[in-house]
Amino acid sequence: MEVKTKRKYLRLIKLLNFYPPYLFSGIKVIAHNKEFTYFKVRLKLTWYNRNLVGTAFGGSLYAMCDPFYMFILIINLGKEYIVWDKAASIDFIKPGKGTVYAEFSIPKDQIAKIKEEVDIDRKKVFNFPCKVVDKEGKTIALLSKDVYVRKK
Repeated sequence: MEVKTKRKYLRLIKLLNFYPPYLFSGIKVIAHNKEFTYFKVRLKLTWYNRNLVGTAFGGSLYAMCDPFYMFILIINLGKEYIVWDKAASIDFIKPGKGTVYAEFSIPKDQIAKIKEEVDIDRKKVFNFPCKVVDKEGKTIALLSKDVYVRKK
């Protein structure tokens, strides 16, 4: 990846923490790798992202997971591909009390395989699972994201 492009994405990730839906939901990107194939996100429970029963608002739990698989593919596939979130589902396992985390990763070899499949089929939808966990690593929610990829 060229230096200019890498700087652009680093700036975008830093700005994401100040994006109003994230900032006001207590969501923050706390880690990523230099290849942009891995992200870790945190949601701190605060008075403004609690629901009526005092646990994490479901919309905030979903929002913390929303763009990252799409980001990973956009960054790593390049400008020759169109990448869109197509569908998602979330299964709330237990109440989100306190700070929760989610990690997103697509290894380089899987990205290469996605690229191959799209080059052959012209377009395809890929599914990525995700877990939201508490500080102890207990599952709070399970998420499934469908991401559409098409060759331009």
